[in-house]
Amino acid sequence: MKDDAVHVGRDSKGPQAAPGDAVAELNDRAALQILISEHASLSSARSLAYNEAFTRGDMFLGFLSMSLVALALIAQAVPAPELPKIAALVFAFDLIVGLTSFGRILAAGYEDYLAVHGMARIRHGYRQIEPTVRPYITSSANDDLTGVMLSYGSPPTRGGSAVLYGVTTSSGMMTIVISMLAGVLAFLVALIAGASVVGGLIAGGLAMVAVFAALAYVTFRYYMRKQAVIPVLFPTPEGE
Repeated sequence: MKDDAVHVGRDSKGPQAAPGDAVAELNDRAALQILISEHASLSSARSLAYNEAFTRGDMFLGFLSMSLVALALIAQAVPAPELPKIAALVFAFDLIVGLTSFGRILAAGYEDYLAVHGMARIRHGYRQIEPTVRPYITSSANDDLTGVMLSYGSPPTRGGSAVLYGVTTSSGMMTIVISMLAGVLAFLVALIAGASVVGGLIAGGLAMVAVFAALAYVTFRYYMRKQAVIPVLFPTPEGE
């Protein structure tokens, strides 16, 4: 009976577990089950973040499309001199909706990053528990920026290439659409104020560039600030 009791105790704590040994602690069946549950939870959280980002983007683009259709119908019923004022009012409302959607998509992207960060850390635990599975884990097991970005296909994080990559993301697409919307709104406001068409185009172009730069800067600062407070436990080894 004593031998059986010792055998059961070793199974529950791992083979010949030593106190304070991190790997032996992870070998505990309860600890492994917690890691698996947490991995599944993070995977679900990532799916929710993706769905929310896509849904908010679709809602904004759908709202913008309906606004354009409504303006086309209104244009047939109101005098031409009044149309720029109505269009400016509609586009101002569209811009507000677009900015709020952009903010939520940006936050959803960060939530997705956190989920990927957590799963990388858990995969590191799997590799500690059973080193023989290392060749079969294709996703990153390091929780620093370099390691997490491997799960996104190792996109550039600095320089001009990072800017080009950024405009292909959901928040980047929203930045482009919102910037163009701001440019059109500035053009209409300039016309209402009495500017010429050329003056309106200049005002619209400047507004578009300014809004694009502002949103790009906000995105960069947001992620840099968040990245600075995320603890890194398992950085990518040099040369890996």
